[in-house]
Amino acid sequence: MRKTMIGLGAVVLALSMSAPAFADHGNDGRGGHGGDAFGRATLTGFAFLPAETYVPGSEPSGAKIGTTPVNGITPPFPGQPVQGFSGVLRRKDGTYDVLSDNGYGNKANSGDFLLRIQRLAPDFRSGKVRAVGGVNLTDPNGRVPFPLTRADRKLTGSDFDVESIVGADDGTYWIGDEFGPFLLHFSSKGVLLEAPIPLPGVKAPENPDLNGGQPNLGGSKGFEGMARSGDGRTLYPMLEGTVAGDPAGALRINEFDVRKRAYTGKRWTYQLEDPANAIGDLISVDRNRFLVIERDNGQGDTAKFKKVFQIDLRDRDKDGKADKTQVADLLDLANPRGLGGFGPTFRFPFQTIEDIVILDDRTLGLLNDNNFPFSSGRTPGKADDNEFITIRLTHDLDADPSCR
Repeated sequence: MRKTMIGLGAVVLALSMSAPAFADHGNDGRGGHGGDAFGRATLTGFAFLPAETYVPGSEPSGAKIGTTPVNGITPPFPGQPVQGFSGVLRRKDGTYDVLSDNGYGNKANSGDFLLRIQRLAPDFRSGKVRAVGGVNLTDPNGRVPFPLTRADRKLTGSDFDVESIVGADDGTYWIGDEFGPFLLHFSSKGVLLEAPIPLPGVKAPENPDLNGGQPNLGGSKGFEGMARSGDGRTLYPMLEGTVAGDPAGALRINEFDVRKRAYTGKRWTYQLEDPANAIGDLISVDRNRFLVIERDNGQGDTAKFKKVFQIDLRDRDKDGKADKTQVADLLDLANPRGLGGFGPTFRFPFQTIEDIVILDDRTLGLLNDNNFPFSSGRTPGKADDNEFITIRLTHDLDADPSCR
């Protein structure tokens, strides 16, 4: 597979080398194109990993979701599915680390789903994605203070709902959880390095420390997205749900100091276009600007809103919310080359689109969370594959190179 990735790596390197140097765009909140709106983005790459892909030699799973076929696939499954991608990191060798999330949708049915960082190798020439490794997430040193599902302390979807991931310069991973919500710090081998770090003043219904108290966040509405500063000293975990008492559709972005292992108390507000929408991911463009996936809950023909926004935390219009500029409409991508066998307009019509990565200053990579085996946004009645697309923007992002 290393051989098949040489072409992609060379393309990405060449594109990256041609990107302009970072500039702080103090004159506007929309990047380096004078505040003009982005136009229609173009599909430049399409590859997929089949839905029924399992980790080799892994344990069976899905025993608690019944035995009735779901989108043509009958549980339980012969292994651990390589699915549910909720965060992506590009590696220097041309492969990608992707985070598989909670498992089958909730704590009750995901106790036999092992949390894992998968490693993928996409080949956009052949249109195929291969799973080439990964690491399970574990807690052998007893950092988690509450009971776990398994005695061997392998972490499962009943313990945490992991939805966002960033890489640290030392090779470790910071992962955002939705059940606490917690920040989790793992080694490069997937070993939990310290106790889960809670978000002060916010608790989801699944939080193990509720002790009869009332949650102020919806179920599994914790850290859906998380960005890091270019220097790696700051994390920006973003809630998927609105905290009780906040305006409808207002989502908090918090600031976390990695060296102090503490929240700074600073936070910003992202306003959903519709309170019924949700976000899928958050990544840094520079110290002030970020990219956010916002989507509705539809799939297939019912999908009406799947967009990427650039936001600016400087709040130039002083309305108390991050400024937003649409970067791409994922339901209306130009496809002049007919990639993937699709027509001149390409739609990314999945219920959950939860992965975005900057490949060069005009190119983004995006993956869907296929909610295996439940989502069927591409073909009704058929479990969605894991699709990996690349899109070309109409304007440069002028991104800080350290954020790519």
